[in-house]
Amino acid sequence: MAASVSSKQNQQPHFVLVPFMAQGHMIPMIDMARLFAERGVFVSLVTTPHNASRFESIITRASDSGLPIRLVQIPFPSREVGLPVGYENLDSLPSRDLLRKFFKALNMLQKPLESYLEGERNPSPSCIVSDKSLFWTSETARRFNIPRIVFHGMCCFSLLATHNIMLHNVHQSVTSDTEPFLIPGVVPQRVEITRAQLPGAFVIQPDLDDFRDKMREAETTAFGVVVNSFEELEDGCPERYGMALNKKVWCIGPVSLSNNDDLDKMERGNRASINYRYCLEWLDSKEPNSVVYACLGSQCRLLPSQLVELGLGLEASGQPFIWVVKPGERFFEFEEWLSEEGFQERIRGKGILIMGWAPQVLILAHKAVGGFLTHCGWNSTIEGVCSGLPMITWPLFAEQFLNEKLVVEVLRVGVRVGVEVPVRWGDEEKIGVLVKRDGVKRAVEMLMDGRDEEAKSRRERARGLREMARRATDEGGSSYLNISSLIQDIANY
Repeated sequence: MAASVSSKQNQQPHFVLVPFMAQGHMIPMIDMARLFAERGVFVSLVTTPHNASRFESIITRASDSGLPIRLVQIPFPSREVGLPVGYENLDSLPSRDLLRKFFKALNMLQKPLESYLEGERNPSPSCIVSDKSLFWTSETARRFNIPRIVFHGMCCFSLLATHNIMLHNVHQSVTSDTEPFLIPGVVPQRVEITRAQLPGAFVIQPDLDDFRDKMREAETTAFGVVVNSFEELEDGCPERYGMALNKKVWCIGPVSLSNNDDLDKMERGNRASINYRYCLEWLDSKEPNSVVYACLGSQCRLLPSQLVELGLGLEASGQPFIWVVKPGERFFEFEEWLSEEGFQERIRGKGILIMGWAPQVLILAHKAVGGFLTHCGWNSTIEGVCSGLPMITWPLFAEQFLNEKLVVEVLRVGVRVGVEVPVRWGDEEKIGVLVKRDGVKRAVEMLMDGRDEEAKSRRERARGLREMARRATDEGGSSYLNISSLIQDIANY
């Protein structure tokens, strides 16, 4: 522990942020870095060259504006582990077979990170904020006698649910993977889930289980957990999760609200695959609350046949839409379908198809957007909350079925598309098509029906959450005060 509290308190705090190299994990930590810098913390954001290229302009703009923030680039050891050069991000891996090599490469970042920290004296590092997957940062923190704070990229509801299910072993009380069981001790509402829908922590993965065990062990030594959420959204879950871990839990979100201008929103995450001015002009031409924005995330690897059903369902709904599709393996089959069926010609004026990266926060904030079809990744979910939008939920894997429970059953701002089982990486062929076009059409109609009282109530509740989120991040709000507490807790360490 630090030798002198008073000397530390007189020194500018220096937070070293180390995100996991996947878009859904990096984006909130970039926002977090800027939030800390805005509060006077010196921030080093550590990543690799390929990943840095995705958001370097945002950090440069923040630094040029006077914020004490810098980007630290350390080489990614692709060749050393047998990965093709340039594959520095989980999203870019062409095959699940490369995952173990990818994690080995991440572990090899420990030495260059420590070399950087050894040279840092003005100000010296105060703490490490790192992704749960980077378990070796706990050893680095111990060597430098500073605390490590864990970032999961999940909400407290899902973190607590995972913890309690594992603690009480309730998933073993059912006789099949599809039999529902009660999630204990999370919220007053009766919320059930099936074994098939549980996050990866419950899934046996022989090639990765040793990494997962090290992550869990490292978390037990962490000083606390930082969460991209706000206390009012999760009604008691942050406190209960902190008590369950016997650790500090700071809810400091929604961090996406730190993006105040269109340029930051446009460049958030990656370079957009569409001209954002064209996109905004198209949205300007639509009625308020009429457009459905559909995006299933940067890790979506659905079969071309499932993408076709989704597209035809959006078209059949009659609502204008923006549909984001991630190119990937066998994407040529989807492109062939587009060409042969004339889909893009048919939807001209009524829909936009974005193949690649979309400026999601910018789109969701537009008054014409009235609904969000989402995979329930936490970043997308909290961005939907910030935009005051009701959601259509289509969970794919990880903790996304838990997030769906929060959205649909607890917050009551969502409509299920009807997915009951996950589509994990490598299982796409085995799972096949889960949702037909009629299911998509039905969900869109339920969400967007302006005459239905339940749809109106759902939309009103969603708008209420948006205002709640803004109050939490305003000066004096719960998340604002939690950032202050976190900074003070590190100073007192």
